[in-house]
Amino acid sequence: MAVAFLLVQLSDPHIGATWGGRDPVAGLVAAVESVRLLPDRPDAVLVSGDLADHATDAEYERVRNVLGLLDVPVYVLPGNHDDRDSLRRHFDLPGTTGTPVQYAVDLGPLRLVMLDSTRPGEARGELDAARLAWLDRELGAAPDQLTMLAMHHPPLSTGSPPWDATAGLPAADRRGLGEVLMRHPQVRRIVAGHVHRTMASDLAGRVVLAAPSTYVQGRFSFTSAEIELLDEPSGYTVHALLDGEFSSHVQAVA
Repeated sequence: MAVAFLLVQLSDPHIGATWGGRDPVAGLVAAVESVRLLPDRPDAVLVSGDLADHATDAEYERVRNVLGLLDVPVYVLPGNHDDRDSLRRHFDLPGTTGTPVQYAVDLGPLRLVMLDSTRPGEARGELDAARLAWLDRELGAAPDQLTMLAMHHPPLSTGSPPWDATAGLPAADRRGLGEVLMRHPQVRRIVAGHVHRTMASDLAGRVVLAAPSTYVQGRFSFTSAEIELLDEPSGYTVHALLDGEFSSHVQAVA
């Protein structure tokens, strides 16, 4: 019997935050302990942004220490609360000072491509021409390898006015990403975080899945004028690859 390749996605731990009414460290520890109790050991872990809330060295050191309990390879990308250079320093990531944190890793049956969607100093995302050109080249380098694209801002319309107007990825940038993806059919799934709840959509015929936060969750509303939080369980996602097919499982954490 074939064995599934398992990639666990944690997102938005916001270590150092005080605005959510919960302890973000306790939330991340609980998620990590839940992952450790899974019946099947994950092959790798992805953290899709906002590891820290203020991007201090102490916050990143705390994140590293907690994630180290998993004892599997961990791959991170920046969120709008992160500092690119601090993230590079603490997680030994490629690239030069001040540039987007973007890289690809070969995980055997899966290629994971990390795309920086952040706009430093702002909550909203951005995929400019340079980043899309980088992605086009990176995907072109391995056209036959099944690929997952990871980013912080999900390339979807949430339907929530404050999210879409002030914190989302602009429609033109989503269209630009879709045009790149149309040239690279090996990309089978797009995963993200940022919105602090599970959301699914599609782009260029690919599933787009936003993961819940290990900290606090966002309230589902099409009419609210402000981003609101909700007292719901935190969670994470397990992406399973078996015989060339993806399935994604959202696991709540008590």
